[in-house]
Amino acid sequence: MGNDSGEDKMNALQKLEDEAKTAATKHIINMLQRPGQLEKVEQYKRRISRKKASIETKLKTAMQSQLDGVRVGFNQLQDALISIAAIKNELDLIGKSFGSAPELSNTLQVVQDENMRHSQYVTAKENLKHIFTVPESVEKTKQWINDGKLLHAHQSLMDLENSRDDLLYELHKLPNQSPADKVMLKAYFEDVETLSQLMGKQIKLVVGRTLNTVRKEPTIIVTALRIIEREEKADQFAVQRYKQSGFIPPGRPKNWKNMAIEVLEKSVANRVEGTHVDERADNKMWLARYLELARLLILEDLRVVKTLCGPCFPPAYNIVRRFVEMYHNSLSQHLKDIIANGLEGNEYVSLLSWIMNTYTGVELMQHPELNIDTSDIGPLLSNEMLSELQDQYLRNMQQNYEEWMKKTLETEKVDWWSGVLPEGSTQEAYYHTAAPVIIFQMVDQNLQVTKTISNQLTARALVLCIDQVVKYCATYRQAILEFKGKHFEDRSRVPYFTHHMITIVNNCLQFIELAQQMKQLYWVSNASDDAAVKFEALLANYQQLRDEAVTILLEESFLDLELHFQDLLTPKWLSSPIPVETICVTLEDYFQDYNHLRIKNFEYVIKEAQNLIAKRYIAAMLQRKISLKTYDECLTCTSKIMTEAEKIKNFFIRIAPKVGNFDSPFEVIKRLAEVLRCEDSEILSLDLHSLVEKYPDMTEDHLVRLLSLRGDIPRAMAREKVAYIYEAQRNRTTTQTMPNSIFKQIVIQDSFLNWKP
Repeated sequence: MGNDSGEDKMNALQKLEDEAKTAATKHIINMLQRPGQLEKVEQYKRRISRKKASIETKLKTAMQSQLDGVRVGFNQLQDALISIAAIKNELDLIGKSFGSAPELSNTLQVVQDENMRHSQYVTAKENLKHIFTVPESVEKTKQWINDGKLLHAHQSLMDLENSRDDLLYELHKLPNQSPADKVMLKAYFEDVETLSQLMGKQIKLVVGRTLNTVRKEPTIIVTALRIIEREEKADQFAVQRYKQSGFIPPGRPKNWKNMAIEVLEKSVANRVEGTHVDERADNKMWLARYLELARLLILEDLRVVKTLCGPCFPPAYNIVRRFVEMYHNSLSQHLKDIIANGLEGNEYVSLLSWIMNTYTGVELMQHPELNIDTSDIGPLLSNEMLSELQDQYLRNMQQNYEEWMKKTLETEKVDWWSGVLPEGSTQEAYYHTAAPVIIFQMVDQNLQVTKTISNQLTARALVLCIDQVVKYCATYRQAILEFKGKHFEDRSRVPYFTHHMITIVNNCLQFIELAQQMKQLYWVSNASDDAAVKFEALLANYQQLRDEAVTILLEESFLDLELHFQDLLTPKWLSSPIPVETICVTLEDYFQDYNHLRIKNFEYVIKEAQNLIAKRYIAAMLQRKISLKTYDECLTCTSKIMTEAEKIKNFFIRIAPKVGNFDSPFEVIKRLAEVLRCEDSEILSLDLHSLVEKYPDMTEDHLVRLLSLRGDIPRAMAREKVAYIYEAQRNRTTTQTMPNSIFKQIVIQDSFLNWKP
């Protein structure tokens, strides 16, 4: 194996030498490729020689360094072998010495026993004074405790405890402990334990009165804290000795610091609960009073803690923060107990507002004299509990809304059937009731209250208010329809039906205005899209109800005019001005009552009345109650139509100039009359074209009925002419969309009973 390895190494060296020669040959060939390079051969040789010498020097240096390292390593190994041999000899000697250790221990047993007795004698001698004076010291210590001289009493107590503990410790160290001696010692020092308990009670009493005592005699608090700190050090020493020896003195550890903290916590809890002086049965404002008393108490106590307790307590207590946590936790628990017993009405508001604003605001924790951050100790109540309180508050609010709105509507119904005129403002003389104001006063009060709590709750309450006002609109509509139905069954039962309908119309408009005022006052910037949609629905519902109420109002007046509308465009009508004159006189009488409408409502009623009369008049023209056989008859009829249309128009202008003059529907009647009186057939076709173009929702049936009034145009020809006009109209391409005209609302029925205004 050795020979093979040597041969491999030689072969490797030979291979490396051959590779080096080959590489050198290639290098020389590359250097001497051109004839001019032969002149530099000597220069190349010198350069290579220098390089070779440098490399050889580096190799020698590296080899020398390696050899020196190996030499040092061998020397260290030699020294290690010598040290190992010496250690082995020493260990052998130690092993032989240990063999004689048991015999030496037996020899020195007498010395050991004498040393133990000496230690006990020393301990007994040191504590001799206390041992003989235990009863006297106990009595003296009791007297000092009763006299309030706590430092002297505690020093005496510590001396007694140290004497007892030292003696017990010496007994504990004995290999053969005597239980009888231990029992005897404990019995002898039994009063010391009683003294310790008495001192503990006195410390509890002092600590429990900290907030009162620190104002007058802070030194008493400092004394109690010094005693507690001494006891804490004694506890630490006792625990440490127990870990080392297994001995623990009687009554240790006392943990008086933890006891003091517990006493403070109990004292704070009692103070927080002590401000709860009233119950719901005694005072309706019991919760608000308790919260205010609690605020004043906590503010004053924390002010005392920050200014007086801070300097008295050791820094390790972090007493200001600890007191804040105590009051926070005690108050939180008491509020939870109050909630568990149940809240009513505005108690939810008082509690939520106090927790979310007062407690963390400048009135308490952020008061300039306190400036306490409670974010790291959490809220008084959990978010889940706060959410549940808010939900319950909103449920109560909804229930209150439903009850109040029901009562309000019942009051409205009573007024309708009372046979008494509605209320009217002496200044404006507009009929109205208190219902809208009552409802929105309630809304305003609730939103004002929620605004004191949080914007989030205000947003939720606003949506709830909107829902309830919309719900009231639905019940209001149902009541109005019932009122209308019963009245029309017997119109003599309600003498002031018109006046009450005027009141309802005004109320609807007032609901809209009050809702918009509510939005300006309480709408929050981050309100949801759902809230915006609901608010628009509220406005739309009351707008629609206003329009429906106006329809009922006009239906009442038009019932009195039904016979006169039926007389229009009849042979009797041709020779009598009575129908239109009666219509105008009757409406003027009703309009005297309509003056009690608010301006917007009055203008809307006028507009609707004009449209109704125009529709009835046009419908009468299209019902073929007469036939105008000659042009003279047609001329007479159309002249009367135009005169009456102008008369009715002037009547409305006189009643309401702004509305009567603007886009009067009676111009349509005049336009139809002009078509009827046209003598030339070609001009008639042009008039029909322009009529259809101006009123695209005029149907073929409307035109045929209109032309059928003229006796000189057969029905077939009228249909043919109308069909041609509409065909031409359809072939015309027009991008302009015309608004619906009055013809959209005119449906000719065989009977007027199915007529819809």
